[in-house]
Amino acid sequence: MTKQPCDSCGVPVRIGGGIGDFWSFETGSSGGMTLELADGSEFFLCFDCIERLPGEGEPTREDVEALTD
Repeated sequence: MTKQPCDSCGVPVRIGGGIGDFWSFETGSSGGMTLELADGSEFFLCFDCIERLPGEGEPTREDVEALTD
């Protein structure tokens, strides 16, 4: 099992699949995803932080940075 910290809240998030799950035989989905924004920036966010992004329009770097406030 591999974990990566959320770029917003810092919580370690499980990343499903890959060689780490091969040896442990764990199954389950990932707890987050990498978002590529319109300005070309990328952020790995947990699903809780993704849900907190504004619902209207495309999210921006400022929207992601505001999650940590």
